[in-house]
Amino acid sequence: MKILFTDLDDTLLNNQSQVSPETKAFLDEFLAAGNRLALSSGRPLMSVMEVKELAGLTQPGIFLSCSNGTRIYDCDKQRTIRKFGLPLAYVSYLQEQAEAHALHIQTYRDSDTTDAIVSPAEDAEIQYYRRKIHLPLVISENLRDALTDEPCKMLAISLHNFDKLEAFRKSIADWAEGKVRTIYSSDKYLEIFDWNAGKGSSLLFLCDYLGIPVSDSFAAGDADNDISMLEAAGCGIAMKNATDKVKAHADVVTDLDNDQNGLADMMRKLLR
Repeated sequence: MKILFTDLDDTLLNNQSQVSPETKAFLDEFLAAGNRLALSSGRPLMSVMEVKELAGLTQPGIFLSCSNGTRIYDCDKQRTIRKFGLPLAYVSYLQEQAEAHALHIQTYRDSDTTDAIVSPAEDAEIQYYRRKIHLPLVISENLRDALTDEPCKMLAISLHNFDKLEAFRKSIADWAEGKVRTIYSSDKYLEIFDWNAGKGSSLLFLCDYLGIPVSDSFAAGDADNDISMLEAAGCGIAMKNATDKVKAHADVVTDLDNDQNGLADMMRKLLR
């Protein structure tokens, strides 16, 4: 038995944010052979679930590693099997620091049946984010006031000024050490989540949970938040369209990009 951990945006999904028929055919073959699939994304659970359902991935053996591996959902058992949250005191501190840098920052309400985005305002950043993430929106000037449980992650967004994101990241670096990870999923998104979580940690946990040797795991991605997963896997696959930094941490690079079924093409070659 083997397991494939795959990022969604710009990896498994094409430029229309869809699983193409060719890639779906590969996934069907892979699962039918008794293997396991983990959809591994920075997206919250319900957004990853939406991708799964729209793609028609209804077979047994599928897991969802959401919010950068802070939450792992077993689709067969229909329940979360591991979750890391951010203390509510961290939420308040991070919002305060982001606002000092004039940055949009948001968080989430997380459960096994519903997710919602919690934002301080319905601004340009949240409108851009919700083009792909079709979750309910809760507006709360103070993010912590809208939360009853620890959220899986926070997300700082800057649509036009990466330097502002980087200045914020550096300003909290000393405080963040040992508390939270701050990792880019794109040049617009800075992901913030528990120090002990991450896509690589999720891969190691799920391999152990399923009794699959790590050497029989594959992981594919394109962005910085995929690096820990590529390093942890038996075979790390960077997409042709990945950043040079990600490619440097991979065992192989696909010959085709995400809009040309690059992952399915490379997996077929590797499995041969």
